[in-house]
Amino acid sequence: MEKFWLIGLGGFLGANARYLVSGWAAERWGASFPFGTLLVNVTGSLVLGFFLTLANERALIDPRLRLFLAIGFVGAYTTFSTYAFESFAFLGEGQGWLALLNLLSNNLISLVGVLLGSALARWLV
Repeated sequence: MEKFWLIGLGGFLGANARYLVSGWAAERWGASFPFGTLLVNVTGSLVLGFFLTLANERALIDPRLRLFLAIGFVGAYTTFSTYAFESFAFLGEGQGWLALLNLLSNNLISLVGVLLGSALARWLV
């Protein structure tokens, strides 16, 4: 039962962080492009890359922390389904270039986030 509580608490915090970060990005940069989703996906990828590299290669980390952070928090924080729907909506609105930009930027920049997070974990420890 402890596992479900750890994942649930992480998910609760991750979902709320997602809401706050997405709202902040929309206020700061506007809502004409889903910058909030992009920011959440990139930062979530960075955190996950950092944490899992640290956990797998550099440090003994309690498996409960992996449940809380990797599955719970980052799982609820990142927004793959939202990003997919936003890309689909751009296509439906005839804005294929925005759909393509959204698809490419989320994938490529999030991959860079994972690489940077992993490199940071290796550099620190």
